[in-house]
Amino acid sequence: MCSVGKKKFNDHPFPYRTEIELEISTLTNLGVGLGRVSLPTPSPSSLPPSPAAQPASGWVVMVPFTLPGEKVRARVYRNHKNYSEADLLAVLTPSPHRIDPKCPLFGTCGGCQYQHLTYAEQLKWKRQQVEELLKYMAGVEFTVNPVIGSPKEFGYRSKITPHFSAHPRRKEVTGDKEQVSGESHPIGFLKQSSRFDLVDVPRCDIATDEINAKLPEVRAKTHARLAAGEYKRDATLLLRHAQEGVITDYDAVIHEKIGDLRLHFLARDFFQNNPFILPAFTGYVRAQAAASGAKFLVDAYCGSGLFALSCAPAFEKVAGIEISETSIQFATENAAANGITNATFRAGDAAQIFAGLEFPPADTAVVIDPPRKGCDESFLNQLFAFGPRAVVYVSCDPATQMRDLKGFLAAGYRLTAVQPFDLFPQTRHLECVITLVR
Repeated sequence: MCSVGKKKFNDHPFPYRTEIELEISTLTNLGVGLGRVSLPTPSPSSLPPSPAAQPASGWVVMVPFTLPGEKVRARVYRNHKNYSEADLLAVLTPSPHRIDPKCPLFGTCGGCQYQHLTYAEQLKWKRQQVEELLKYMAGVEFTVNPVIGSPKEFGYRSKITPHFSAHPRRKEVTGDKEQVSGESHPIGFLKQSSRFDLVDVPRCDIATDEINAKLPEVRAKTHARLAAGEYKRDATLLLRHAQEGVITDYDAVIHEKIGDLRLHFLARDFFQNNPFILPAFTGYVRAQAAASGAKFLVDAYCGSGLFALSCAPAFEKVAGIEISETSIQFATENAAANGITNATFRAGDAAQIFAGLEFPPADTAVVIDPPRKGCDESFLNQLFAFGPRAVVYVSCDPATQMRDLKGFLAAGYRLTAVQPFDLFPQTRHLECVITLVR
């Protein structure tokens, strides 16, 4: 339950904690159920100073943990300019696709959004959400390929980062009452609909078995250090499952094997966290880049070399570019360890990423895998000025990817394929690969 806080509650169109019944019509790309309700038409004298217009189809209400086709009872806790948010109180008519969640914390912990939905339906809705983002954000109607699912629906995540506060939690809000918490220092993840409150998570069902076997020991040591007053500020733990076991040191070197490819990198560095789907994922990127007919490949956010080295056998030469010099060192070592001689790596200045690159653009494909925020304008301008034959754009946030797609279309690129991969079952997140040809 979200509290009103210091900001005065906006009571239009619903007073605080109003209970309503509605039917859920769809799922948003944030994994939240969306329904619409009719509002009574107020008299002109009773209208607020700047009323939000009510669409003809009804006022939008967002209700987490609900499914399309369900009739539910919900309680409004926040009104926005053109929609309201509500907590789920009861499912009056359940969806035939509703199942019992595996995790007892589902609905309280903010980590998962879809454990109450069959996996086949999760994949169906993720595909539809990509199609809708294409249509409404990029202005493109394009057939999205069926989502390629994870070989493991649970126990797939090879890295988790539980958080904890250095100061004991005195109270937690449960329903209408404040209750003293039984756990003074929760170690876990953000509570659903909260920016600050943590849920204590003694086990995470989407993490690998090895991580869950190690977690009690890590939690016990952390509680002991908290009790001794060793932590002066809030902190985040790391548990990463790799070939050498479960690593908890941010500065440790991790070893991973993806198909026949052996990679090593720092534990704190970014690396995809579902190793079970990575062979299919990297194989698809390689096939799309090679299908362009390009002889050369540039991996513009190469990190420790995952895509560059996976793709190297399909190209005459490969160049990896990365701002982090540490990552470039690991990528170079990874190429040598795998006997790959046609791939080189260099640390690129953010303002001159493609400077000094000798590949002819007409014979070059570029793979990009930017952060969640997408590509910045400077990078896109440099990419368009270079003008490669094809671009394979990998994204963990299809919304920012579709925003960037508009720039590619304006620069003369044509969309040829959209392929989502479900690297994150039970959550709203996914990876999407789009292929663009000049």
